[in-house]
Amino acid sequence: MSETLLGGVRVLDMTNVLSGPFAGYQLALMGADVIKIEVPGAGDLARQLGADPELSGRNLGVSFLAQNAGKRSVTLNLKHEQGREVFARLVAEADVLLENFRPGVLERLGFGWERLRETNPRLVYCALSGFGADGPMRKRPAYDQVIQGLSGAMSVTGTPETAPLRVGYPMCDSIGGTAAAFAVASALLRQHRTGQGAYLDVSMLDATLASMGWVVSDYLIAGREPTPMGNENRTSAPSGTFATSDGRLNIAANKQEQFEALCTVLERPELTTDARFATREARKDNRDVLRKELEKTLRTEPAEHWDRVLVPAGVPAAPVLTVPQALDSPQVVHRRLTHKVTAPALEGRELTLLGSAAHVDGESLAPSGPPPRLGEHTDEVLHTLGYTPDDIARLRENGAI
Repeated sequence: MSETLLGGVRVLDMTNVLSGPFAGYQLALMGADVIKIEVPGAGDLARQLGADPELSGRNLGVSFLAQNAGKRSVTLNLKHEQGREVFARLVAEADVLLENFRPGVLERLGFGWERLRETNPRLVYCALSGFGADGPMRKRPAYDQVIQGLSGAMSVTGTPETAPLRVGYPMCDSIGGTAAAFAVASALLRQHRTGQGAYLDVSMLDATLASMGWVVSDYLIAGREPTPMGNENRTSAPSGTFATSDGRLNIAANKQEQFEALCTVLERPELTTDARFATREARKDNRDVLRKELEKTLRTEPAEHWDRVLVPAGVPAAPVLTVPQALDSPQVVHRRLTHKVTAPALEGRELTLLGSAAHVDGESLAPSGPPPRLGEHTDEVLHTLGYTPDDIARLRENGAI
């Protein structure tokens, strides 16, 4: 790939923990120069989070390493007058400012949208928060599980007996971060065409609800309140997770011809003529009975066997995998979703990190470098702004950086 998609774009990433750092990481993977602005001595809280206590104790927690490779870290005290002066110079040279403070925090520090726009009319300013910049919940703290509950996502996750149930990863953080990265990329296109900046107000709650399109539309358009259905597909049957002799198998026989092919492979042709299962609507009305009938046969062989014989017959199916199994699958390995990065901050330890879901010009996108130590690039970045080594030493002595 001769040139990255966002090469030459400078992003000031003032975000913390997951949603914002995830957005910044997506931009970094696309080639942007992402400068992570962190509080001196503490940095991103994610530096202290993750499954490895030793790494967390070194301010390089797994949660931080996962979302910050390829970024440059600058420590800056925005509560210090000289720190704010440095920040203003950074803003003047930036293309994008990304933050996930509660609404109003940056404004109280003297950098509301009007000040930012005055400093840099081309700036794309993206404020990512739990609930958005306005509305009665704007000042509430946002955590992924809180957003999952407020969005209705938990109410439709699990079975009627187990719901409401949290989705097993920080879904709303990831969705919010993706929405923010997309909005920033879109605003950069306008900036390139017209020189005009943008103020982007991204809400994790809004982003999550928007991602629930079919479920939400069942209520908005059809007037049907969504309910939890476990692993079943509310639009068709048999479409869900089925028991085999050694594990679970997902089958999505959503079309009539797929259902008929499934019955042929299972050597259960009588099911296709059974009035309870003959049509799509009939199968939906009798999904529990149909499941029991299908599992009588599916339980006679392992999931891998059914995967091997169903897919060639035109029936969408695949085993349910664990996370390690998914990462080791031939498809994921072939796509090179994970990448090895050497981390000097960890004595040259090799880290395996996730790259971008998108391939560009036939190539997978890997981090451009390792996750940074706290403040690792402060001197380097300030030097590009015209600060001398003596200037930088005084700023550090004064507690501004």
